[in-house]
Amino acid sequence: MALADLLIPAVKRLLRAKRLTYRDAAAALDLAEPSVKRLFASKRVSLAQVERLAELLGMSIVELIEESESAAPRLRALTHKQEATLVANEKLLLVTVCVTNHWSIADIVASYAVTEAECIKYALVLDKMGIIHLYPGNRIKLLLARDFDWLQQGPIRTFLRQKALPDFLSNGFANEQFDILSFGHGMLTPSGRQQLRVELEKLKVRLSALHEASSKAPLTEKSGIALLLATRSWEPDMFARLRRK
Repeated sequence: MALADLLIPAVKRLLRAKRLTYRDAAAALDLAEPSVKRLFASKRVSLAQVERLAELLGMSIVELIEESESAAPRLRALTHKQEATLVANEKLLLVTVCVTNHWSIADIVASYAVTEAECIKYALVLDKMGIIHLYPGNRIKLLLARDFDWLQQGPIRTFLRQKALPDFLSNGFANEQFDILSFGHGMLTPSGRQQLRVELEKLKVRLSALHEASSKAPLTEKSGIALLLATRSWEPDMFARLRRK
């Protein structure tokens, strides 16, 4: 989404909140009132005009941009085609995972065999998808909703099942301080299964909150962590073969 698509609605909203009119905006921009209406309709505002509008609203440009972003609709899911685009390119997928974990382009270049030019190219792909907004100076703003998730039967989850999950489970879980591998089994009623589902969703939300709280910490103070949540009706095949016909 273009920055102007976010700024203009925010400016209109803030003008109303501060009881300012188009006439006030016209005076600040040195334009006629009808010209301001056409300007807002076209969303083709210059940096100088944004600066004047911000001044009229008693804000800096940065504050105005942050206000516009906070009210912007967040992305909750990608299309099947977009997910397929991500998994088809290893470096694009790497950049996607990194930026959704609040890495900067400089962090990615310093840690992986990806050039700055490649990072910017892939960041622009993510910008077009609505995952991030890439600002001048390579500053990245993440645009995902808190409940963003991959498609249930989409390319990303297929990739996770086929490639990422075996790699994840093949580790020895040897770090006693951080690694946990626990397996439980029980017989539940439908009501019990629903309650368990609610508790698992709470844990996922908690992980998201902790991730957000850690986002401002330096990369050197953080490490990646993966949480696998899975329940299904299941009987081991070795037991199923012993069932009476």
